[in-house]
Amino acid sequence: MIPPFLKDLFKNQSYDDKQFFLIAGPCVVENEDVLMQVAEKVSGLCREMGIPYVFKSSYRKANRTSAGSFTGLGDEMALQLLQKVGKTYHLPVTSDIHAHEEAAIAAKYVDILQIPAFLCRQTDLLVAAAETGKVVNVKKGQFLSGEAMKFAADKIRKAGNDKVILTDRGNSFGYTDLVVDFRNIPYMQAHKAPVVMDCTHSLQQPNQSSGVTGGNPAMIGTIAKAAIAVGADGLFLETHPDPACALSDGANMLRLDLLEPLLAQLVKLRKAIS
Repeated sequence: MIPPFLKDLFKNQSYDDKQFFLIAGPCVVENEDVLMQVAEKVSGLCREMGIPYVFKSSYRKANRTSAGSFTGLGDEMALQLLQKVGKTYHLPVTSDIHAHEEAAIAAKYVDILQIPAFLCRQTDLLVAAAETGKVVNVKKGQFLSGEAMKFAADKIRKAGNDKVILTDRGNSFGYTDLVVDFRNIPYMQAHKAPVVMDCTHSLQQPNQSSGVTGGNPAMIGTIAKAAIAVGADGLFLETHPDPACALSDGANMLRLDLLEPLLAQLVKLRKAIS
């Protein structure tokens, strides 16, 4: 079920209250055209299928393998573009933050502050995000169990904010792969927070000698369907019209034209287990 604090964000959308919610968009803000193309397509699909939808894109990429990788257009420009997407398509918008001083700045433009997995233990970052009053989505570190995410949720709540989402994105498996332990979904739901499965970052293949993170996008549907079957409250995935030309995480993203058949399957699966 969708908690009240998320229902408030979805008030401009018509959706099936028993469906999962979707967080999706291109990895990073590349330009206005890509943002608008993705937002128009995904919001239209979600409207047709009764799926509540949050648009996602990173205004800045702080965690990159190579120093030469694209990090963003500039914070203010990218945040303004995200805000424009939200207003144009009547969508809640989310982006990640990487330092405590970014929380108040980003909160002026987005509805959900996302905490990256590698930073999920950073107390000052979690508290600063909480103090904005925005919904805070914390990604589970690749090095943590679902049970351990209790402490991240507690830090946000003790700062006076009960609007917490927890997201799984797999666990490190050796040096260059990740594996998903689906027990983490019910483990994190026990912390009284809606739980999201990140279906694209959980398929990353990090630490490649090329300096560019690899991925296995052919398995996105497998991860998504398994997460819905286990009872995930929401799904997170990154999508792009042409992942091969994307400026960040192209190896993991779902090609935009493949999203419709996948969502149709997931909607049927959710109804079957409801």
